[in-house]
Amino acid sequence: MSANVASKRQLAMVMDLNKCIGCQTCTVACKTQWTNRNGRDYMYWNNVETFPGAGYPKNWRTSGGGFDNEGNLKEGVIPEIETGYGTPWDFNHEDLAKGVEFKANAAPIWGPNWDEDQGAGNFPSDNYFFYIPRICNHCDNPGCLASCPRDAIFKRSQDGVVLVDQERCQGYRFCIAGCPYKKIYFNPKISKSEKCIFCFPRIEKGLPTACAQQCVGRIRFVGFLDDEEGQVYKLVKKYKVALPLTPQANTGPNVYYVPPVAGPLKFDANGKPIPGSDRIPPEQLEELFGKEVHAAIKTIKDEMEIRKATGKSELLDLLIAYKHSDMFRLDAGYYAHHNNSLKPVDHRYDAGKFTSFKAVH
Repeated sequence: MSANVASKRQLAMVMDLNKCIGCQTCTVACKTQWTNRNGRDYMYWNNVETFPGAGYPKNWRTSGGGFDNEGNLKEGVIPEIETGYGTPWDFNHEDLAKGVEFKANAAPIWGPNWDEDQGAGNFPSDNYFFYIPRICNHCDNPGCLASCPRDAIFKRSQDGVVLVDQERCQGYRFCIAGCPYKKIYFNPKISKSEKCIFCFPRIEKGLPTACAQQCVGRIRFVGFLDDEEGQVYKLVKKYKVALPLTPQANTGPNVYYVPPVAGPLKFDANGKPIPGSDRIPPEQLEELFGKEVHAAIKTIKDEMEIRKATGKSELLDLLIAYKHSDMFRLDAGYYAHHNNSLKPVDHRYDAGKFTSFKAVH
């Protein structure tokens, strides 16, 4: 059954897919900040995947979880580490000076970004792809929370961040099956589940998440959904151009995406552009973001025309993000007025509190 949990406020993130270049800087920032320790080697709390593609973990979009329209939990799959996520491997860099062949220390069969930049279609006439960065959606109605028989997953009342209580977690992994985004992971070394924490130790100090701070494309906006002067509110609520991923899972995600608006035209048999053509099939965008995606794209295109005619557009100014610091509206003082009795899962949370970007060992 549904597990809708109310919080006083809700932190949210908006990602503009028109600006993502797939550089993986966000992935590295998250990896070095949180998951570079034993048992977390295969975890990517933040990943950037190519669409169309199998994604990470493999085929997550068809792995079940979430809720049906009546609010009942849907059955889900728990991916295998080797075939779903990919067993981590390394290369024999230390042997290169000896003239040894450069090779992996294992025989990998899958891994993050295994199908990066492949996309679909025929080059150069109609091929296409774009990037989708993904973190935990910190949902209003988390499938992971509803699936856990130990009540080990909770949603913070201060900001709606979804976390795992490590003292209660027994590693049953029902949470993984229940999450339609497969953004909660099992740590085999400690037999407990772990996941993206929305960098809450940084947020509480007024710092953005590591992935957002390091994003070179300036695609990530972070703020509270009830802040009517904030970019997140305006993009999600006012202009309605930022949409949740696979809303049909009925979990109420709080990570939103500005969909890809315009790509290059298709080419005909003579290599000439086909006027009015679009390489990305609209039905695929609808599958990802729901029927509202068409109105969102139209709004952005209309604003582009207004900008051309008048030189003004609040929406485009927001999306361009002239100042990086303006993309984050966080109030450290807000947390000072709340008695936060949350116990950190381990010392990494405290170690990363005051850093803008730091590898924690």
